[in-house]
Amino acid sequence: MKKVIGIISIVLFVLISFQSCAAGVSNALEKSKSSSGSAGFILAVCMLIAGIIAIVSKYSKGMTITSIVFYAIGGIIGIANVGTYKDLQIWSILSFIFAALIIFHIVKNKELYTGTK
Repeated sequence: MKKVIGIISIVLFVLISFQSCAAGVSNALEKSKSSSGSAGFILAVCMLIAGIIAIVSKYSKGMTITSIVFYAIGGIIGIANVGTYKDLQIWSILSFIFAALIIFHIVKNKELYTGTK
């Protein structure tokens, strides 16, 4: 499940980056005080990092927890800065869902990370 979430995150990085860049350009042209475009790009980078770590972390509990932290940080940054870019709320909630799914993966496969059965 971690690999699937990681691959989806890497693909979503491209989509979120393009959308947030467009929102950032729109914010700049409108001279608005909204920072949702920049927050969207930070969320996209956090999802990219978390996705890569989720794919690479085969049996490492520490790397898996790091992935969860990046998903949570990205989600918090996104939720805190929802402005004119309303899709940011959807991507932030998806980031929280990915974090919860990876936590579920750790709990479900506890013996995989502890070495006990």
